[in-house]
Amino acid sequence: MKSIAELLAISAALHHHLCPRQVLGVQMGRLAAEVLALELPQSDKRLLTIVETDGCFCDGVSAATNCWVGRRTLRVEDYGKVAATFVDTHSLAAIRVAPHPQARSLAARYAPEARNNWEAMLLGYQRMPFDELFTWERVTLTTPVEAILSKPGHRVNCDRCGEEILNEREVLAGESTLCQACAHGAYYLRAPSGAEPDAQAGRPHVATAGRIPCEE
Repeated sequence: MKSIAELLAISAALHHHLCPRQVLGVQMGRLAAEVLALELPQSDKRLLTIVETDGCFCDGVSAATNCWVGRRTLRVEDYGKVAATFVDTHSLAAIRVAPHPQARSLAARYAPEARNNWEAMLLGYQRMPFDELFTWERVTLTTPVEAILSKPGHRVNCDRCGEEILNEREVLAGESTLCQACAHGAYYLRAPSGAEPDAQAGRPHVATAGRIPCEE
């Protein structure tokens, strides 16, 4: 496995800076390599990673594992948690890793030169032993790996909207084949026919301009 410095450099290049959550992502990937006995970052698609939030944390995970959404080896189940499950798709062994509840407070012990809490986490997370940085447990997925990965080339069309559905994500309703949106309701609302799109609809109020800083 590449050194932690090399992995952090990869993550920082993706994210254009380095922050504590990227360090957590990299360190989780390094722990997964150790526990699952896998050579990471991977050169194939053996490892499947499921992250429980999006953002800079994912860049760290991807740098350490070479799991990506575009390669269908990284999935996001947005629980708003800096946590991830790593699955060896050959053996089906899986572990879920989350930050230790005391990780923030313990980080300062490993970074006495830090000028503030943020820097203490940035440096401390790189130096802490895994048993102080994380908690982890072996888990079993509620959806089989085979169903998550699906079959190459599988595609059907929704009987209601006509759009193509990939990766066996269709829903059978009686004799109809439906997409998830038509079967259960979508995350978006279609504008009434002939209506002009509202550029402001759904746009959050932004009180300040500029880049939103990473937080921990």
